[in-house]
Order: sequence, then C-alpha cells, then structure tokens
Amino acid sequence: MTVASSSPPSREMRGDGRLAALFLAPALLGFAVFLLWPTLRGVYLSFTRFNLLTPPEWVGLGNYSRMVRDPIFWDSLTVTVEYVAINIGVQTVLALAIAVLLQRLTQSAVLRGVVLTPYLMSNVVAGIVWLWILDTQLGIGNEIVAGLGFDRIPFLADETWAIPTIALINVWRHVGYTALLLFAGLQAIPNDMYEAGRVDGASEWRMFWRITLPLLRPVLAVVLIMTVIGSFQVFDTVAVTTNGGPANATNVLQFYIYGAAFGRFQFGYASAMSVALLVVLSAITFLQYRLTRAGRTDLG
Repeated sequence: MTVASSSPPSREMRGDGRLAALFLAPALLGFAVFLLWPTLRGVYLSFTRFNLLTPPEWVGLGNYSRMVRDPIFWDSLTVTVEYVAINIGVQTVLALAIAVLLQRLTQSAVLRGVVLTPYLMSNVVAGIVWLWILDTQLGIGNEIVAGLGFDRIPFLADETWAIPTIALINVWRHVGYTALLLFAGLQAIPNDMYEAGRVDGASEWRMFWRITLPLLRPVLAVVLIMTVIGSFQVFDTVAVTTNGGPANATNVLQFYIYGAAFGRFQFGYASAMSVALLVVLSAITFLQYRLTRAGRTDLG
C-alpha cells in the first residue's frame, strides 16, 4: 500500500506568503503599537498608583475597590447610559427610516451625499456650531423658539435638557452615516421578494415588517454594535459644549476618566475605570451578538 507524501510548498506559494506578510506588516505594527500595547499598559496601570512623576506603585485591587465605592463613577455611568439610550434609540429609528426611503423611493447619489454631509464634520466643530445655535440669549435656535411664542430654553445649561440635547446633536451628525450602512444592507435584499409581496397584495408597511426588517437583521445588528460602542465613548461633544456641567449632569464616563487622568493625575484610577468600561462594552457586544444572531442571515 502506497502512502502519498505531501509535497513541500512551491516557491510561488512561499513568495506569495512573504508578499502578504510584507503588506500586513504596517497594519500589524500599527495595531501592536497604538492598540495592543496601550491596552496592556492600561490594564497594568489599573493595578497601580501612578501620577507620571513617580514610578507606578502596585496597589492590587485598590483602584477597583475605590471605583465600586465612588458615587461619582456610578453617576457618570448612569448619565452615559441615559445618553446611549437616547442616542441609539433616536438614531436607529431615523437611520432606518432614511435608508428605507432611499431604497424604496430614490437611489440618487446626490441625495446620499447630502445625507452623509454632517458626518464629514468633526464632533468638535459640530459641538461648537450647535453651542452657538442653541445659545439661550443669542442662538438662532432660541430665536425661533421665542418667535413661536415660547420661553427660551437653556438647552445646554439645564440639567434636564443637557444630555438629551447632546444626544440629539450627535444623532444629527451620525444618522446619515448609519443610514448609508443600512442602505447598503437593503441593497442585498432581492427585489423578487418585494414583487412577490405586491402580487400577494401586501402593503409597503406590511412588507417592511415581514420582508425588510427580518432580512436586514444581520446588518442592523452589526450597526447597533458599532453605534453602541461609539456612543459609550462620547467625549468631545461634551467637552466643547458643557464641560461636564451643569452640576455634573453631562459628566459622562469618558469625561470623568479624562478628568481623573489629566486633571488630577490619577492615572492608575483612570486606567481602572477604562478597564471597567472595556469589560462592560465587551459584555454588551457579546450579548448583542448572541441575541440578534448577527452571524446568521435569513437569506437562502
């Protein structure tokens, strides 16, 4: 009985492997230097007391114990969850509506460009522009409110209005990008299914619930994972509009972490809160992926 021996890789295959490694090297180097190493360094610092001026001092779980007993940390987490709930809820509904309208009524590239325009603006610029627009005394937004006969609203200076306002500012900036991601997912749904629905007498509303939404589920799930992670990392809009105020009403977790690290030089404690946020986001991502079955599609 003869056993066939596996032939060694050809020179061409080895050459392709070296070429692939050459192209991957810059990305892998960037990943290691700017993501992997800072993450590992941050995990280490979370177990130390470190202020940049002296070497890190090992304190074990001291920072995590302090975090659990820190009321401001829990308040910041609550504020962040409130922001995420408003931002994701409104953004997802609006983006889905825009994507469906783009797919069902028009597929104009110009219109898609207009929808994407706010996303091309940085968060800092968007925050400054809306800070001017919503200024209580001179903002054009409050001028319109006053012109309609209502009292001026301190959108960014009131504890009740501040977080919803910041959330809606970021909805305005990101909704076009999210809509285009969903629009790309809608393009993968065969038109035959809509034609079959029309033949059966289904309305547009019924086809949305029975065809569009179920078949869009994998793309919608991935988009939700991306937007939730991004929303938990909100910082720049808060920094340029409210600076965490009024009375810590917009002191989101990222802003609190920044203040602990670069305001009070408590880098160990800030690292511990960052690691906690990483764990929370990892758990949320895992649950979203499992519950929405993001890895499976209903398309045959």
